[in-house]
Amino acid sequence: MFGVGKKKQDKLSEAMRPDNAPSGGGGGNSSGGGRGSSVTGFDPEGLERAAKAAKDLDASRNSSAAIELIKTQEATKQHEAAAKRAEYDAYTQQQRASNIEREGEEARKTLEAQSQHKRSQADYADELERKRQVDMLQAQKYMQEEQLKKQEEMVARQEAMRRKTAEHEAELRTKTELAKVAAEAEGKIRQERANHDLILEKVRLEALEKRDTVLRALKDGGKMVGEGLGSYLDDREKLRNTALMLTAVAGGVYATRTTAGVMGRFVEARLGKPSLVRETSRLSVGSFVKHPVQSASRFFGLGKYGGKTPEEAMRGIVLEQNLDSQLRRIAVSTAHTKKNRAPFRHLLLHGPPGTGKTLFARSLAAHSGLDFAVFTGGDVAPLGRDAVTE
Repeated sequence: MFGVGKKKQDKLSEAMRPDNAPSGGGGGNSSGGGRGSSVTGFDPEGLERAAKAAKDLDASRNSSAAIELIKTQEATKQHEAAAKRAEYDAYTQQQRASNIEREGEEARKTLEAQSQHKRSQADYADELERKRQVDMLQAQKYMQEEQLKKQEEMVARQEAMRRKTAEHEAELRTKTELAKVAAEAEGKIRQERANHDLILEKVRLEALEKRDTVLRALKDGGKMVGEGLGSYLDDREKLRNTALMLTAVAGGVYATRTTAGVMGRFVEARLGKPSLVRETSRLSVGSFVKHPVQSASRFFGLGKYGGKTPEEAMRGIVLEQNLDSQLRRIAVSTAHTKKNRAPFRHLLLHGPPGTGKTLFARSLAAHSGLDFAVFTGGDVAPLGRDAVTE
């Protein structure tokens, strides 16, 4: 039914026949059991059975469908083979890409290793160069120290030689001087011994001459004094003048002694009396000599002594808030009193030492245009009865 109208090449027996199948009945020999075999030992019985089965299928009506199925299977196998071949090619490409990547990674690692090796070589070379430079510098330093030491030793030797030479010269000079002095002394001694008689005669003549001179001077002096005293006693005017002069000299000596005693007691009293005022802001000649700039600034109203507000009297003084406000009011009131020429009130500041009493008083006087004087009770007692006057 399926094989009707089909050509001979579509028969299953021809499709199943192999290309090298032997021809039937040619060259066959029968041997035990009725089985045939070729000269090469190949048994064609299986092929004959397959050919027979193919002939049987050719006579069947499903031969065309079987052939189509076989073709379809063959095409499927070819597609599968192509897919496997494509998969193999892809795998090959992947392996090749992975090999290329691996080779690139190996090349990168090799390059990094080479770079690291070069850096290590460069670092080692640099370290060697640094060590060489350090060794060279140390060698130069050692050579310089050795040269300096040699120079110092040479200078020391030269100084020692110079000192020895100077000592030898001094010793020779001393010996020469001693020899010279000894020779001179010996010569003088010999000369004195040789001229002893002449020297004695010279001394005797000089003594006689001196004696005659002294006697003659005494005689002339006595004569002159006698003549002068005689003429003085004979002149009454000279006697009166002499008496007046002696009286004036005696009076001057007494007056001088009395004046010296009075002045000594006065100076002793002034020097022994302590100074009542220890510090004052009043201008004087001495203040202009000691502090010319500050005294001139105060005199002309410049600097910190002029152009300030009364509240600045509290600058630099740290106090309690209530006490600070009270003292500021006192500073303002004192400044207004000075400005209006009104009578001042008395102010008593009391407290332990070091709390700023003197500092506030000094600053209040300076910034209010007033003078201040600093003294203590212990300075009044030594003055005694002069304390009130002072």
